[in-house]
Amino acid sequence: MAEMLTPHRRTKVALVEPVEMPQYLTFRLGSETFALEILHIKEIIEYGGLTEVPLMPKFLRGVINLRGAVVPVIDLAVRFGRGPTEIGRRSCIVIVEVAMGDNWHDLGVIVDAVDEVLELPPENIEPAPAFGARLRAEFIRGMGKLGERFVIVLALEHVLSIDEMAELAAVDTDGRVDG
Repeated sequence: MAEMLTPHRRTKVALVEPVEMPQYLTFRLGSETFALEILHIKEIIEYGGLTEVPLMPKFLRGVINLRGAVVPVIDLAVRFGRGPTEIGRRSCIVIVEVAMGDNWHDLGVIVDAVDEVLELPPENIEPAPAFGARLRAEFIRGMGKLGERFVIVLALEHVLSIDEMAELAAVDTDGRVDG
């Protein structure tokens, strides 16, 4: 904290650095609105250029070439235990960075539509409901209040856990699990 003397009085005034409000990208899957912290998002690209890879689990739709890098693309609806995303004119791929040990990896996530970036103060995020959610409890960080409606704030480290998805992929390619 810095101190400053005012010119007319010899009193000290504290200068406090402004605290940034957490920002979230909101997007839709079907009729539901979800949010991811913007810190994890690298970019949003138009859906296309997807190459399917044989013998991959259903949630892994394929890979894209992102400036020379191979980036896996996850169908978030399938990851949530739903049917595959129907690609529409507003469908896009959100590129996120996820941690695996000390390394960061890019993953693409298919969403039906991106809505907006908004600030969501921590006091406007309620705990996840104990029951009734159509997602695994660890996937939900909380319920963000936006006026009269809620958005589901996702826990990226669980939704896109590379270790868990790799385990599911190994099981699925053996033909025992439905991705």
